[in-house]
This record gives sequence, structure tokens and C-alpha cells, in this order.
Amino acid sequence: MVDATFLESNWTCIFNNGCQGVLTGPTPELVQGCCSYGAHFTDEDDRQRVELAATRLSGDQWQFKAKGAKGTTKVKKNGEMVTRLVDDACIFLNRPGFHRGPGCALHVMAMDNAESYIPLKPEVCWQLPLRREDVTLANGHIVTRIAQWDRPDWGSGGDDFHWWCTEDAASFVGVNRVVDSMSEELIAIMGPRSYDTLLALINDRSQRGTPLPHPVFRRRA
Repeated sequence: MVDATFLESNWTCIFNNGCQGVLTGPTPELVQGCCSYGAHFTDEDDRQRVELAATRLSGDQWQFKAKGAKGTTKVKKNGEMVTRLVDDACIFLNRPGFHRGPGCALHVMAMDNAESYIPLKPEVCWQLPLRREDVTLANGHIVTRIAQWDRPDWGSGGDDFHWWCTEDAASFVGVNRVVDSMSEELIAIMGPRSYDTLLALINDRSQRGTPLPHPVFRRRA
């Protein structure tokens, strides 16, 4: 099951281009995006994959490489596995003033090596703002739901966000539909055959009529 309205929209990441961050007030000058609280890993495999990728990072790519030598992840008292924080944000986040610019060091390495960032970054990071949820039905069948991350999906912590990108028209300025611009992410989530089917269905919907506007624009209207 997919949220076709979001996939047909022109949402795009505006990191360092109007993103206000996810703290309790607007902080575009910090250029932290959604990295202020670090990444929560889905499982041990996710964590180990990122820890392995971190060993490949150079000092040119990663502002906090020296601090990373002491470990890049930790397990909280409640059992959650997360990336460590440095100066109140994810240890992998390069800050303004770093010579490679602000942004994820793992993403920088991917660009330097012309490789996909999907095997390098935590799952939640490369998927955002897509959200995958597997629901087991009473008959044992599993339904995978792919939609946008909304504020309530973060739990009670989402209430503290001053701003969230899927709620602001400022983020819906991409030149392509999400189903096209995030094709690599969707294929990684659902597989190439399912993606091809999805793309065909959405293209057919578009040919048969005007897609329903995203709720951001319906609320504004």
C-alpha cells in the first residue's frame, strides 16, 4: 500500500536551502536538518552496516573523524540503538565552517566514490521522508505501507518540532514527482518489480486525470 498523493507530489529535500530544522524553534543557521537527535537504527544489522561504513571515512570527508574513533553508535538505557551525538547533533553531521560544507559525512563519501549512499547511511536517514511500515494481519499476511513521515510518526517527540518538511509548501518545489526523484529509495524498499508496477499505475492515474493536490496545498486553499 502506498500514499500515491505524496508520491505524485513534487516534495524535495531543502536541506541548507530553507530547512528550519526539527528543534523547538527555527534554526536554519545551524544547518542540522533532521539530524539534531541522531539516527535511530532499525536493528543490529542496520547499526553494524553504518559502523562499517564509518571506518572508510577520511578526515577530509568527516569533520568528527577523531571523535568517531571512540565509537559512532550507542545503546540507550531503553534499548534503542542510535548514533552518538557531538555538539548536540549526529556525529556524522558536518557543520557550517567545515571545508566540505555542512551535511552528512556518509553522503559526502558516497558522492566522492560515485556510489549509492543507501548501503552507507542508517535506514531512517536514506528513506526520509518515506516511511515503511510492515503490518502483520490476523491471517499472518504482511502488508507493507509506504507513506510520508508525518509529525505524529515520531511519537510524543514530534510535538516539539517547530517545523516539519512534509507540512510546509516550501518543501514542495521539486522539478520531479517523488516517485521519480526517489526511485532509488523506493526500489531499495520494495524491489524493482514492485516499483515498475507502482510507476505504471501512477502514470496511468496521471493520464486519466489531475492528481489530488497534497494536503499542504488543500489546507492552504
